[in-house]
Amino acid sequence: MRSRAFFLPFLAFLAAACLPPAALAAPCGTSSAGFAAWKQTFADEARRAGVGQRGLAALAATQYAQRTINADRNQRSFKLSYAQFCQKRGCDVIVQQGRQRKAQNPAFYAALERAYGVPAGVLIAIHGMETGFGGFMGDANVLNATATLAYDCRRPDFFTPHLIGALKMIDRGMMSPGSIGAMHGELGHTQFLPGNALKYGRDGNGDGRVDLGNVVDALASTANYLRQKGWRPGQPYQPGTRNYEVLGEWNAASVYQRALAEMGARIDG
Repeated sequence: MRSRAFFLPFLAFLAAACLPPAALAAPCGTSSAGFAAWKQTFADEARRAGVGQRGLAALAATQYAQRTINADRNQRSFKLSYAQFCQKRGCDVIVQQGRQRKAQNPAFYAALERAYGVPAGVLIAIHGMETGFGGFMGDANVLNATATLAYDCRRPDFFTPHLIGALKMIDRGMMSPGSIGAMHGELGHTQFLPGNALKYGRDGNGDGRVDLGNVVDALASTANYLRQKGWRPGQPYQPGTRNYEVLGEWNAASVYQRALAEMGARIDG
């Protein structure tokens, strides 16, 4: 008599084998060769997730982004020492310019802190670190980049929700298929991935739409993201605190997390 231990995995295999093709996840790939076939399979997954016709049409037109794959395989700055990282990313310049930005518009940053509990220094540090205060917000097609990373076998589980988010944003008119951002599909002044933009984006300037290319919307969205991730208003944010852990939600690299905490303190100081 066969044991129950045999039948359980065997039954699971049969159940998976009997699923219709549309219920199976789209297979990942390691080159452009399977990208076209993957898009066709992923379209069923996107449709089940609530993506509409505009988003599906945009998905069908996406192209494999080799530049994104090259960049994804070459992220060396996060392996630097903290001193090397800050020198490369210009921490001292960000602090200097950040103090000037805060002094020029204190009421704006004070209003954000009242609304979300996140101090000016942290938001300014993120803004400076991500795009040099909007000086460079990327030169890659957001949808191509996000689709390529959702297809790529390295981190499909991480990027698939962001691709679904991008397609839904296209459905809702929040971005276009031609929107430009950073190499991994990040958008706007503080470089939101599309899934996070869809979930945490806020209309900071009251014009009825979320536009992360607008600095007011971008910083309100950034503050909202941190608050929703567990930021505690009025509490410190240096190492060993809950708020320091929340900075790790923005970027998990330890050098980046430390840079935000130290630059924020210097800007607010």
